Amino acid sequence: MKVGIYGQFYHKDSGEYITYLLDNLQQLGVEIYIEKQYFAIFSSKVKVTKTYKTFESYADLDESFDLFFSIGGDGTILRTITLVQDLNIPILGINTGRLGFLATIQKEEIKNAISKIIKKEFTVIERSVLAIETSPVNEDILAMNFALNEVTVARKDTTSMITVKTHLNDEYLNSYWADGLIVATPTGSTGYSLSCGGPVITPNNNSFVLTPIAPHNLNARPLVIPDHTTIQLEVSGREDKHLISLDSRIATVDINSIITIKKAPFTVKLVELEGQSFLKTLRKKLLWGEDKRN
Repeated sequence: MKVGIYGQFYHKDSGEYITYLLDNLQQLGVEIYIEKQYFAIFSSKVKVTKTYKTFESYADLDESFDLFFSIGGDGTILRTITLVQDLNIPILGINTGRLGFLATIQKEEIKNAISKIIKKEFTVIERSVLAIETSPVNEDILAMNFALNEVTVARKDTTSMITVKTHLNDEYLNSYWADGLIVATPTGSTGYSLSCGGPVITPNNNSFVLTPIAPHNLNARPLVIPDHTTIQLEVSGREDKHLISLDSRIATVDINSIITIKKAPFTVKLVELEGQSFLKTLRKKLLWGEDKRN
C-alpha cells in the first residue's frame, strides 16, 4: 500500500496523533510519502526519528498511490485536491481544525480509521468538480482552473456592487446586481453558498447552485440547476477589475471578461469510513435535532 500525506499547518496538540498515524502505517509496511513543506513544519515541532520520502507537487505523484491523507480542516482538503487533481487518488480527511464537513475523521479516531482502512471497511464517494475558462485567457486561472466547492465572482477595490450577467446554455437568465455570485457544487453547498442563504444539496445530486451574494434585487433567490449546464458570466461595474475565487485560490480578472463554468471531466474521490454518512455529518456539524423540543 502506498499513501501520501499533506497538511498546511501544525495544529496544537496534534503531534502525538500524527506520529501515531505515521508509526502505525510504517509498522503495517505502508509506503509513505509526505509533502515536503508540511514535513518541514511537522519535524520542526515534533522530534522525527525515522526517514520518510517526500514530494512537492502534482508532478511528483501518479495513480500508483492507494490513498491520500489530508491533515487539517476542510481548507486543507481543498488544497489537497490541487495536488491530487485528476489522479483518482482517494482522499481521507483527518480533522485537526474546526468544523470539518469534508475532514470528518477526528484526530482521536485515527486508530479506528487505520483499522477500517486496512480491513477495507470504507466507501469511495465521488464528488463533482467545477472547471472554468475565461476570455481573454487569464494565466493565473489557466494553471489550475478547477474547484471542488465553488467558483465565486466578486467585487474588488470598491464598495459598489457589480452586475453579473448570467446565461445558462446560451439562454439569458438574469443580471445579478450584488456583491457577487457563487456557483457551488453539492460539496460546496454547505460552505460559502450556505452562509449566503443557499440550500444544502446532498453529494449524490447531479446539480449546481447559483447563489447571489447580498443582492440588491431582493427577489433574486438561489437557483439549483443540472450539473450538465454551461454557465456563462460577464461582470460589469465601476472598477476595471473584479475577483474570481476557486475554493481558496483568488485571481484578478478584467471587467467584461467572459467566464465559462462547466462540470470538470474528472471527480474528486473522498473516503467515507463504514458507519459514516453525509446525513450524520449534517446532524453533527449543523446541530440538527439539538433543539430540546425534539
